[in-house]
Order: sequence, then structure tokens, then C-alpha cells
Amino acid sequence: MTAVEHGPRIWWRALVGFYRAPAAGTIELDPVARFLFAARSVILVISLQAALIAGLLAWTDGHFDPLAFVLVIAGFVVAHAISNLSNDYFGYRRGHDTPDSPRLRYTIHPVAGGLLTTRQLATGLVILGAVGLAIVAYFTVVRGPLALAFAAAGIALLFLYDASPVPLKSIGLGEIASFVVWGPLMVGGGYYVISGQLSATPFLASIPYGLGVASILIGKHIDQRDFDHEHGLRTLPVVLGERVTRLFNGAVIAGIYVVVAALVLTGTISVLAAIVVVALPRGLHALAVMARPRPAEPPPGYVGWPLWYHRVCLVHNRLFGWAYIGGLALGAVFGLRLPF
Repeated sequence: MTAVEHGPRIWWRALVGFYRAPAAGTIELDPVARFLFAARSVILVISLQAALIAGLLAWTDGHFDPLAFVLVIAGFVVAHAISNLSNDYFGYRRGHDTPDSPRLRYTIHPVAGGLLTTRQLATGLVILGAVGLAIVAYFTVVRGPLALAFAAAGIALLFLYDASPVPLKSIGLGEIASFVVWGPLMVGGGYYVISGQLSATPFLASIPYGLGVASILIGKHIDQRDFDHEHGLRTLPVVLGERVTRLFNGAVIAGIYVVVAALVLTGTISVLAAIVVVALPRGLHALAVMARPRPAEPPPGYVGWPLWYHRVCLVHNRLFGWAYIGGLALGAVFGLRLPF
């Protein structure tokens, strides 16, 4: 008999459990849990963090609009959920998400795993799209054509990443697109629609976080390199090779802290942002993992295999993101920028 799981406990598991989804057919999920697992909600935190960074920078500069901030959070999370669901929809329709694919091995697939039918998934995408477009329409009216331009750039990259006839991720540009989206586009564009002001600061302050998100996707594509190569998907690791890409991703992770230091030393952000050093041990661990080939088999009890580099980068960026947010929040309250 299939067990029934519902309520906050299973919702929390979907949000923080690193893809620890129930095996297909083992339990029956309530509608909220179905959506959270289908949308891979464990990764949606990166969009929440980008929105919080944008809001804190607007607050620091004295141009904070609470309603706009709430709508930015909703818009970013909705857009990210659309991206995840559409990736799975088109991956399934194109035959990439096969039983032997990494996608079906590390967590449950919304269609292949029986969470949703293709019609339900398409319907969900339409509903989420309507919510997103309503938010875009509001900001277009309130902030003008530049807000529409930011939104259009995000929608274009969402489409081009996986849904276009020649997806960005199949030509080695998906990883760069992730930096642009979760860095300058979300933080810089989010700052604009929250504050109504254009400023160089949020675009510069977005760089460390954008690098962190890019490291997550690069790690994932290293984990999937052999499968992607066999199926003609020329992700960055397929183009550069595994070893070179691991070295490159190590440089990306190290670059996060170098850029934060530069931003602090130039007075671009508060010196209190240096609190990100609390994430440095995880960053060093990520570097150590990136420096070695992936083991042939997962350690006992490991969750999320065959994701290996992706997991360590995600765990690092999650802590770095919260620490960066904490430092910016302290800076908004106390200031303390170096006068250089």
C-alpha cells in the first residue's frame, strides 16, 4: 500500500533535502509537495537570494519600495520554476531525459517519475507564465520601458537556454548565461525595479553571487559530461574537457572571494560584507573536490548521485549567499565602507 505524505514536513524536505525525492510509486504526495519536487525547489533558493541582495542594496541606498521588493521575489522564483519545469518538459519531449540519464537518476522527474502528466506540466507552465507576465506588466507601468527590457532579456535567456532550436546549453554558453541571469540581470535589474534608480553598484555587487551560481551549473555539467557528449550536447565541459573545466570552476569559486575583497577595499560595499569568510571553509572544500576526479562510485548513503561537483558547489554557494546577504544587511544598518 502506498503511503501518503503531506504537510510542512514533506514540503521542507523538498526545499532543503538536496534532491532527496521519494522514489516513484513509493508514496503519494499532496499537490503542494508535487509542485515543489517537480520544480526542483531545492535550487530555487538561489533566485530568492538574488532578490534579497537586490533589495538590500536598494535599502542601503535609501530607495526601497516594499511592494516592488515582494514582487521581485515572487517574479524571480516563478521565473526560475518555469525554467526548471520547461527544461524537464523539453528534455523529456526531445528524448534527452531517458532512464539512463543523470536527470532521472539524481531525483524524481516530474513526468517520467509520475508526478505530473505532460498536460499538467504544460498547464502549470502556462499558469506560472501568466503570473510572471502580470508582474512584468506591473513593473512596465510603474518603472517604464527599461523594466520591460530587463524582463525581456530574462525571458529570452530562459527560452534560449533549453527551449530554442539551438539551446545555449548545447553550444557551451549555458554556464555564461547563468552568470548573467543570477548576477547582473537579477541583482542589477532587481535593484532598478525595486528602487527606480540605475546604479553601477548593484551590477558590481552582483558579480560574486553570479559567479557562485555559475559554479553550480558548471559543476553539474561536469557531472553530466559523458552523457551530454554521447547525446550531442556541447556544454562547457564537453567543449573544454573535464580536467580543464574543473580547473576553470576552481578559478570561478576562488574569484568569488577575490571580487568581494575588491568590492570591500574600494568602498563599493560595506566592510561588513567580509563576513562571507564564514563560507570560506566550504569554498576550500569545494576547491579540493574540484581538484580531484570524481569517484567511480558514490560513498555509502550519498544522496544525489551522479551529481558530485554540483552538490559541493551548491552547498558552498548556499552558505556564501546567506553570508553575503547577512553582510549586506549589516552594511545597510551600520554602513562602514572603506573610504578608498
